Amino acid sequence: MTTSPSASAEVIPFSRMVRERSSASHRSSEGASFMGDLLKGEASRDDYVALVSQHWAIYEALEGAEPAMRDEPLVEPFLSTALTRLPALEADLQFLIGDDWRERLTLVPATVEYAARIREVAADWPAGYIAHHYTRYLGDLSGGLHIGRLIARQFGFETNGIGFYLFDQIADPAAFKDAYRAQLDAAEWSPGEQERVVDEVLRAYDYNTRIFEQLGERRIAA
Repeated sequence: MTTSPSASAEVIPFSRMVRERSSASHRSSEGASFMGDLLKGEASRDDYVALVSQHWAIYEALEGAEPAMRDEPLVEPFLSTALTRLPALEADLQFLIGDDWRERLTLVPATVEYAARIREVAADWPAGYIAHHYTRYLGDLSGGLHIGRLIARQFGFETNGIGFYLFDQIADPAAFKDAYRAQLDAAEWSPGEQERVVDEVLRAYDYNTRIFEQLGERRIAA
């Protein structure tokens, strides 16, 4: 008995497909000169404060949508209080800027667009919300942990100022990410919906890249 090509073809898990399809965009975002300078110790404390400010706006949109998202059966399994970043970001900004940090925030246009897009998909497309949730939090649990250590060493921080990068409720980030990817694989999306989610992940990486570019341009102009 022979096996048809279609029957023997490997079924690629959706989480792997997302990772492979977005790897080039991920590298492009990570390779932006602003982030490169920051991680090489060639950026200022003000540059770091600017980055934290953009993160706050992004996570204010992402986590602000969570209460409504908990009523979505598709989204609820992905939500975990262990991932919550907004309180840490606000504590970081208070430490870095002062009590009046809200009045002193400056956002680049790409950040404003990114936050608006997160709110847009949260309003009427749960799978699109997951695309942004996945892009942000799995990145935080991967390169973010390394970034936090570099920033702490560069600016002499201990925990104040880098709380965003500290996931003290997640003992095993690798196991957490594996469980998250398993949830992605279990999502009952049609092939067409999977393509839309991949496209939205790519869109999220594009926003991140443009944020880094605009932060770099602002630093040069200062």
